[in-house]
Order: sequence, then structure tokens, then C-alpha cells
Amino acid sequence: MNSELYINVNPQKISIALTEDKKLVEYQEEGQTASFSVGNVYLAKVHKLMPGLNACFVSVGYERDAFLHYLDLGPTYNTYAKYLRQVLNDKKNLFPIEKARIEPDLGKEGSVQNTLKQGQELLVQVVKEPISTKGPRLTCEISFPGRFLVLVPFGDKVNVSTKIKSSAERARLKQIIQSIKPKNFGVIVRTVAEGKRVAELDTEMKVLVRRWEETITRVQRAKQLPTLAYEESSRAVGMLRDLFNPSYENIYVDDENIFNEVKDYVTLIAPERADIVKRYKGKLPIFDNFDITRQIKSSFGKTVSYKHGAYLIIEHTEALHVVDVNSGNRAKAKDGQEANALDVNLGAADELARQLRLRDMGGIIVVDFIDMHLAEDRQTLYERMCENMKKDRARHNILPLSKFGLMQITRQRVRPATEVNVDETCPTCHGQGTIKSSLMFTDMLNGKIDTLVNKLGIKKFTLHIHPYVYAYISQGFWPIKRRWQAQYGFGVKVIPSQKLAFLQYEIYDSEGQEIDMKEQVEIR
Repeated sequence: MNSELYINVNPQKISIALTEDKKLVEYQEEGQTASFSVGNVYLAKVHKLMPGLNACFVSVGYERDAFLHYLDLGPTYNTYAKYLRQVLNDKKNLFPIEKARIEPDLGKEGSVQNTLKQGQELLVQVVKEPISTKGPRLTCEISFPGRFLVLVPFGDKVNVSTKIKSSAERARLKQIIQSIKPKNFGVIVRTVAEGKRVAELDTEMKVLVRRWEETITRVQRAKQLPTLAYEESSRAVGMLRDLFNPSYENIYVDDENIFNEVKDYVTLIAPERADIVKRYKGKLPIFDNFDITRQIKSSFGKTVSYKHGAYLIIEHTEALHVVDVNSGNRAKAKDGQEANALDVNLGAADELARQLRLRDMGGIIVVDFIDMHLAEDRQTLYERMCENMKKDRARHNILPLSKFGLMQITRQRVRPATEVNVDETCPTCHGQGTIKSSLMFTDMLNGKIDTLVNKLGIKKFTLHIHPYVYAYISQGFWPIKRRWQAQYGFGVKVIPSQKLAFLQYEIYDSEGQEIDMKEQVEIR
């Protein structure tokens, strides 16, 4: 299986698409102004104690206070709290963690009101982004994830991923980490560390320890609360850290700065694979060129079609996701209704596993498959779903079909599900139902170009239009596109963009910033 990563950067957002054998399996968007909060570490104050929930609310700068449960304080809380007081009490000399005294573990049966006080300062890490009406979820068990290792301050255990099956390899890794880890640090060895040399593991260990030192230094120097002590890597690097594997064929990036950032990271973790990071400089938008836009349009939305006319209907509520499987206009199999139902359900299991990753759907997912009467067919479907979900990095649990033909799935949720609106609102009528003559559209574009060149003095810009419109202005011996360039100069470039609606257009200057030339339409 060949995996390829595509990173599209524009002034409003960064979009990342991962394909496996050219099929889109993961898609993420992040606004340029949005913070990637999962993994961020804050020095913050306890805002309110909630004894009934055995939890507290902590202000970390979000609109809603973050939630911290007593059990999320962690067994090493006593050690961590004492060390934090020592750091905050001496603003000149940083108390080394190696000299911290290990206190007794915090009991699981305790209560938050006997452990914390209102206004108390805490070092917390975000483990779940704000979702719907809920604020972020926090933990006091700080960790710093790397490619091969996860560093856990104040821990003393070395845990090896259970996915590494070889007992000899597990023992080797544990021995190596015990010999190189600093005092008062715990380490989790990730699956990809299997077979790695001491030098590689030691290099990453030093990087993670340095990350901790920079974090605690910011905590010591904090002058106001809340203070962001450590910010997680950018979405592109963060995704690479978790996903990178030898099957990657290419990583395409269409922005120079992000390209350098990704190139540096891959060079750090896998120098021999640094050449797979490539700068995309094509004229077409990167997602259009690699057939990502079409797959996004067909894969998101309420209804998702898959093979032979069958389709899924995916609905989202506050509490759960509901998926209905339909055979559509599919012809019945020769072997009868049971064989037809099994075939449709197996195809649905394949598509649903992809959709869960693609949309990053979390929480409870209930799937209404087509009814099957044979127990062996229901077992076959359950096993197929479990096999498909092995590729999913998020923690999940799958139950066999109930007597009502429903399958229940729980999947780890750390951020809101990805929602992409694939419905297109007419850009010229804004939903009113009447538009100007489409034949006049090119005349209107000509007027916009004339205004830019002759009135605003902008000689170089790129006009993005729908591919059908692009085909129209490119036809003939003396096409409209060439006439524009002859009249206004070759600084006028026209590019087809699949993300646009039929009579929609966008104009970008030479720096990639959008120039707003759209008419304001009053909606009554």
C-alpha cells in the first residue's frame, strides 16, 4: 500500500489530505488563525471546584473554562505539585527535575476539594479540544510525544507498546531506554521504535528533554495567567509525526515555508527519506491536480455512494453519529436476498471504516445495516469491520450486531468531526433563484480585469474560475483567454478550480492574497 500526503496552504486555512493507493482516507483543515490546542501545555488557575463531579474548571483562555477531573490529576500529582511550587517560588534559579523528591502516589479514591484549592496554579495539558458546548478537557499528566518515544515527566516507568509482539525486542528496547533516560522521567516506547538503534532513540530523547526544559523555563518566567508554556507542533508536522511510515511515496507541499518545515522534520526523523518531500509548483491547485477535490466532493455530505448504487446516509446529533445502509437501485444477486444483503453490508463496512477516519468521527456511532438472517453472515460482517478498523489510529471498540441489526462503535474523540460543506450556493443569486444571464458572465469578468489593470494598477494576478467556464474561454482559434492577455498583458493568468461553483470566481494577487472584487447583493 502506497501512501501520499498533500498539503495545501492558502491565506485562510491549511488543508492536509492523506491517500492510500490514490484513495482519500484522511482529510484535515486548520484555520491559519486557529491554534492546534491538543497537546498544548498551560500554566493556569483553578477557577471553580465542583465536588459533585469530583472535578474542577480551569481557565486556560478559552471562551468556556476547561474541565479537569480528579482522576486526570494522575498518580504523580503530589510530586508534580511540589516541584511546581519550587519552580514558581524561585524566579532566578530553575530547580532541576533530577533533584525533585518523589512523593507518594495520589490515591484514586480521593476528592478534588481535599486536593485542590480555588485559585491554585496548575500545569495542565489539553487532551481534547472544545467540542460543541463543552470546553477543553485537561490532564495534569504532562507528556511530550516524539516519533519513537513519549516522554512523561515525574514518571519512573518504561512502557513498551503492546503492538511490538517480540518479547526479545521489547526487552531490548526497555533496557536501552532505562540506560539513557534521565532521572525522574518516564518513557513510553512507540510501535515505530521497533528495530531502531540506540543512537536514534538517544537523539530523540534529548530533543524531548530539551522540550520539557523550555516548557518549565517559560512556566518559571510567567508573569500572567493563563500562560501558554508549550505549543504543539503545526498540524502538518503533528500529523507526520503520528503517520509517517516507510510506505510514504511522496509528500507534496504547495507553500515554501511549510515545505521547509516539513522537509526539516523528515530530515530529522528519517534522513534517508528526506527526498520524498517535494515542492509543488504546478499551475493547477494542488488538490485539483491530484484528484483530491473530486474525492472530497464525493466523500463528504449527508449521502455517500459506494459500489453498485448502494449508499450510506450519515447523520450527526449532539450525542452520537447515526449511519444507515441502503442498497439503492442495486440489482439483486443471483443467490437471493441474503447474499445481496451480505454483499451490500460488506461494502458498507469498507466505506464506513474509511469515513470514520476521513471525517474523524468520534464518540458513539450506531450503524443500521441491512438485516441478515444467517448468524455466520453477521459474524462475517463483524470480522470485516474489525479488520478494516485495524488501520485506524484512534482508540475504538466495536460490538457485534444486535438482534435489531445495529452495530455499535465507540471511537476516541479529541477534536470536532471534520465537516466539509459540499453543497454549492449559487454565487450570483445567493439563493434568491434568479441570476443574470450566464452569457454575460465573461463580459463581467472582463470588466473586473479592466478595473484591476487600468484603474487599480494591479498588473499581475490569477483568476480562478470553474473548469466548465475555463473550457469555454479557452475554445476556438482566438479564445477569450488569449484576447484578455493580449489586451491586459500576460500578467493575467487564468486557472480552472474544481472547488468553485459554476459562476463563481476568485482573484489572487502575486503574493497569493485574495482580491475581493465580488459585487454586494442585497438579499430581501
